[in-house]
Amino acid sequence: MKAIQITAPSEMKVTDIEKPCIGAGEVMVKLHYVGFCGSDLNTFLGRNPMVKLPVIPGHEVGATIEALGEGVPDELTVGMSVTLNPYTNCGKCAACRNGRVNACQFNETLGVQRNGVMTEYAVVPWQKVIPAEGISPRDCALIEPMSVGFHAVSRAGVEDNEVVIVIGCGMVGLGAVVRAALRGATVIAIDLDDEKLSLAKQVGATHVINSAKENVHERVQALTQNLGADVVIEAVGSPATYVMAVDEVAFTGRVICIGYAKSEVSFQTKLFVQKELDIRGSRNALPSDFRSVIHYMKSGHFPADAFISRIAKPSEAADAMREWAASPAKVFRILVEF
Repeated sequence: MKAIQITAPSEMKVTDIEKPCIGAGEVMVKLHYVGFCGSDLNTFLGRNPMVKLPVIPGHEVGATIEALGEGVPDELTVGMSVTLNPYTNCGKCAACRNGRVNACQFNETLGVQRNGVMTEYAVVPWQKVIPAEGISPRDCALIEPMSVGFHAVSRAGVEDNEVVIVIGCGMVGLGAVVRAALRGATVIAIDLDDEKLSLAKQVGATHVINSAKENVHERVQALTQNLGADVVIEAVGSPATYVMAVDEVAFTGRVICIGYAKSEVSFQTKLFVQKELDIRGSRNALPSDFRSVIHYMKSGHFPADAFISRIAKPSEAADAMREWAASPAKVFRILVEF
């Protein structure tokens, strides 16, 4: 069967691999659409230290069930539209013992620490299959990145009387915008790109700020009666946006960190103390976050077409990645169609 493989920095090819065999407790899925995410782009550019090349990327999945192994629960049926939970958990580390399996110390995400599923077929434990009936396989490929943003809002404990800033309106950041708006919060979205900010408004942001054109601090102060935001969600992963998050959060506010900063960040740490901040990491997502995204998508308010920049065939995948690398701000989500 066909598979896409990143073989070296800036090198990607379509290769043939053996079709997997199904065993007891397993499900074979037929992949229809698999999304490229930021970690795949970093892998392609040779900037992902967690990846050992060559690797098959892919963990944002739109699939249907092809076959069921012995012992799989009856609620999973052949032909069902599904996505996958792409994370592993050991069951023994501190995170797993505390029920926060999304943050497992020894997690191996598909396409990162292990081969992904940018292939025609894949076999996974039935527990990693997430039913998404009523959602097309194409749109199922958008569920996982949205769920990461949903999880960040849950980590923040956002309530309906709060102001929430989301820094970064990529797929994950927009997931946070959606979830915070669904909880009734006033959402301020910050990004460098007007198209992404327009989409943020479409999915629930009350206010938007283009940080390349506007003074972020002055706008935030004006919008919050000089109080700052109750919650700031950092979904970029740069030193500048990490500092911005701490600067713009209110006294006694919460800062939620999703993005990985690629270099050291210098903080005025006195603000941690003076503001008595809660600074929380947010990693991956829980099954409940996936279910919440699916519920939202079924509501009819999800503008799926606007989230997809390009659909590429496997033979076009390398060119699509090169285009993304050349203009990262202009690409939202690339899906590979099998």
